[in-house]
Amino acid sequence: MNITRSASIAVAASLVIVASTIPAGTEAQNIARSVASAGTGKVRFTYLARPDLCGYNNSISRGGNNRMSWSSDVAPDVEYDHDCSKGPVRMVLYVDGGRVSKIRTYVGGEWRPATNGVTDLGAISAKDATDYLLSLATTDAGAVGRDAIMPLTFADGVVVWPRLFTLVRDENRPLSTRKQAMFWLGQAAGEHVAGKVSFAKDDDATEVKKSAVFALSQRRNSEAVPSLIEVARNNHDTEVRKSALFWLGQTMDPQAIGLFEEILGSRN
Repeated sequence: MNITRSASIAVAASLVIVASTIPAGTEAQNIARSVASAGTGKVRFTYLARPDLCGYNNSISRGGNNRMSWSSDVAPDVEYDHDCSKGPVRMVLYVDGGRVSKIRTYVGGEWRPATNGVTDLGAISAKDATDYLLSLATTDAGAVGRDAIMPLTFADGVVVWPRLFTLVRDENRPLSTRKQAMFWLGQAAGEHVAGKVSFAKDDDATEVKKSAVFALSQRRNSEAVPSLIEVARNNHDTEVRKSALFWLGQTMDPQAIGLFEEILGSRN
């Protein structure tokens, strides 16, 4: 068997593995096939972003306040004409031999002109995008699986938390992927708490309490987790509760997972 034929069989085998994790008859399977047939290059697509998101170069903001910067470099795939650009989530998959080797995520802006080796799948539904990204998270054992978590939480109108709870409990998945899923579950729980009516608070007192929450988080998990859960459940200051939920999201404690499920209402 020659090298070319061996490579073709390997790509086909990898496609079968990935496609088997995606519900039959969905567009997500077509995404997997397009990626596998791309050979070596880039595959890009867009899907609907949550309305509280905006982007600029390699940074993404939530609610106009919380800026998350992934790189200080100028975005090589997307161009922007203003800060905090609303728009779709833009995914770029770096493909090597039919397999995804790296993921880049953007929000807003416009695509830079496609060059040779770029396959543009256009706009796809948020559900199909999250199905495909979850397939990467549940099959890739490296950075791609971990990095697929963040962009699927950006999709508008798709409830992804139940499947993230399954992923975070799956001890067969890499710890880095499970930790990333846990982090975003903590973020979602904090956002849910922040959306509720808060008691009036003194900003200075809030900062002192948040410092105390941080101090709690530095204890051993057996001591920290119950105390943080108590704060997250009962403190009257939503900012302090969010802080406790953030630090719980840095753990892999089953009690914290249970609290996130309770807050996000994923238990039916």
